[in-house]
Amino acid sequence: MSTRSQLRFVQRVEQTGETDGSSDRVAQVYRHSDGYPGSVLRDLAQLKELLDATRAERGPGYTAATFVFLDKLSTVDLYLDGDPERTIDAAQPADLLEPSNMEHLDQPLFLLGHGVENPADGIHGDEEYLYVVELPTENPFDEPTEWTVKVSGHSAFPRWDGPTDEAFEQASWQFHGSLEDALAELVRDEAVVK
Repeated sequence: MSTRSQLRFVQRVEQTGETDGSSDRVAQVYRHSDGYPGSVLRDLAQLKELLDATRAERGPGYTAATFVFLDKLSTVDLYLDGDPERTIDAAQPADLLEPSNMEHLDQPLFLLGHGVENPADGIHGDEEYLYVVELPTENPFDEPTEWTVKVSGHSAFPRWDGPTDEAFEQASWQFHGSLEDALAELVRDEAVVK
């Protein structure tokens, strides 16, 4: 069973001039499975730890792309399918992309399950959770700072066919605060429910 979700990576950009003073840089990702808070928040914490250690955070687009990459990398074991004859040689990782090496798979799941979305289009309508990851505006050479996250309630947003950008505006958020606090509160709550 899939738990679908949408994640928006957002960075506020202060502007000067005759505009309203600020705008958002946004990158949005669709995740087909494991979109419940415990899974997404743990993945975001792992992503942030990696980006902090490498000083590789470069705004919403790069952060969203790295999120998808790490998520896909974690499913490569599905390609191996438990067959001891099937391995991935670190010196030849491109072998993984050879179509003849995927003939044993009904569906190459590591190639599916994510989408890069147009934020103006909103959501598909079958998601169960929405997330907003607010990245601080900073110089990549500054000390890393905390990310803020918003986590919707389970299906606590409007669903309809067509553009649904308003879903993020009208969502009921069960949490809004630091990623660290979200992990402590929401992942703990999931453990209690199970």
